[in-house]
Amino acid sequence: MDNAALWQRYQEWLYYDENLGFYLDISRMRFESGFVEQMRSRLAKAFRDIEALEGGAIANPDENRMVGHYWLRDPDLAPTPELKQDIVATLEKIETFARQIHSGEIHPPDASKFTDILSIGIGGSALGPQFVSEALAPIDAPLTLHFSDNTDPEGFDKAIAQIGDRLSTTLVVVISKSGGTPETRNGMLEAKAAFSARELNFPARAIAITGTDSQLDRLAKSEGWLSTFPMEDWVGGRTSELSAVGLVNAALQGIDIRALLEGAKAMDATTRRPDLKTNPAALLALSWYYAGNGKGEKDMVVLPYKDSLLLFSRYLQQLVMESLGKEKDLDGNTVYQGIAVYGNKGSTDQHAYVQQLREGVPNFFLTFIEVLKDRQGASVEVEEGVTSGDYLSGLLQGTRQALYENHRDSIVVTIPEVNARTVGALIALYERTVTLYASLININAYHQPGVEAGKKAAASVLELQRQVVETLQETAAPLSVAELADKIGASDRVESIYLILRHLHANDRNIRLEGNFAAPSTLKASCHNG
Repeated sequence: MDNAALWQRYQEWLYYDENLGFYLDISRMRFESGFVEQMRSRLAKAFRDIEALEGGAIANPDENRMVGHYWLRDPDLAPTPELKQDIVATLEKIETFARQIHSGEIHPPDASKFTDILSIGIGGSALGPQFVSEALAPIDAPLTLHFSDNTDPEGFDKAIAQIGDRLSTTLVVVISKSGGTPETRNGMLEAKAAFSARELNFPARAIAITGTDSQLDRLAKSEGWLSTFPMEDWVGGRTSELSAVGLVNAALQGIDIRALLEGAKAMDATTRRPDLKTNPAALLALSWYYAGNGKGEKDMVVLPYKDSLLLFSRYLQQLVMESLGKEKDLDGNTVYQGIAVYGNKGSTDQHAYVQQLREGVPNFFLTFIEVLKDRQGASVEVEEGVTSGDYLSGLLQGTRQALYENHRDSIVVTIPEVNARTVGALIALYERTVTLYASLININAYHQPGVEAGKKAAASVLELQRQVVETLQETAAPLSVAELADKIGASDRVESIYLILRHLHANDRNIRLEGNFAAPSTLKASCHNG
């Protein structure tokens, strides 16, 4: 297609929203008009499905739950007055708490103000807050935010070391819907131990964001933590950033959470239109379907051309992959759906993997995130009439052109600047695109049996570890891995037992391994006390 034809196609498929200053360009996706016509009935069904979802339909049949993250930014849409009041009251409570922390009305013992936040959570309880903090937190934020988002002991040690002497003025935010998520529970126990080691009162410095009457909720209230905020059962982790999960940390960092919600609300309104060309989420969903033949046959590479949006691709990994990665469709057919997401930022990737994107395996489509405003204030000219921001824009356009010339499709999402309103709009855009795309491919985006299977498998390994340790404690003579497996009655799990022993031995957990470590079956295991 020559440049004149491309220009016409660009104008035909360009979407612009004046209210948000938002553009979407799908002209470099090579679908033809016949494909669009074939998708009309699927799109019509997707529009009906998302309308039912917002109306309170049960979208998570595994747990008999509604999916209502849309109501968070527009409480008037909530299906009952009680739900509306809960949303409004929670937002007001978050804002009041943040003001009290900032003013020092709520302060740690023996200090006038909190200086830091240690946020403990995993998955959606970490990825959204991390993305929003990286994108929007001011340099001089009233509190410095740190994360514990794994059950890695050294990772936790590093977070505590970074806080250093300010631990006594650190507010701990524990985020878990049930309170039983092992990684978050472990982080909380590690935090308690760190505070105890310095003779600091943990409850006087802790808040919980959790389900009402959950295990964590009951613990926080029984121990007298500073406050608790609700995690509603109709908000899934990957769509929870605009709930208390994300808004508490954002408000504490001085981010305008009302603007975040307003941007999301505006994008929701735009993407409710049951018309392809005036609905950017539908345009994206259509493009995803085309790129992967409705089967996720191509990966989604996300390249934000802005440092502050570095974590956007990581945030989208959970939103897209956990929502769409499903073995079965709604009719019970085995379909193995999903779209793999990866990315970093432009123009860093001009010097990293764009070489492969242009000339290597064509197993992807690319989404550029463009930000029109370079910075606050004037820019230095790095060449006559050219700024560093001009280079960034030129590199984006050049990469887009180079990829297209070599038959690599791409999408460009453009926002005027990175602020709370536009970030809220981006979050809502992709949430709604995932919902529409899930309908197009006939899957349920709001359950995750694969995640639960992994948790059950991990619990099984820990139970096996308990049996291994107990058996060795009760046995005088060293045992081979096979002998230990037979003694436990788990001869089919020899490899797991070996891996457990190796880990316990490496960490001086009273388990000794002797023998040839290159030949695991020769190893002998015993229990020792020093």
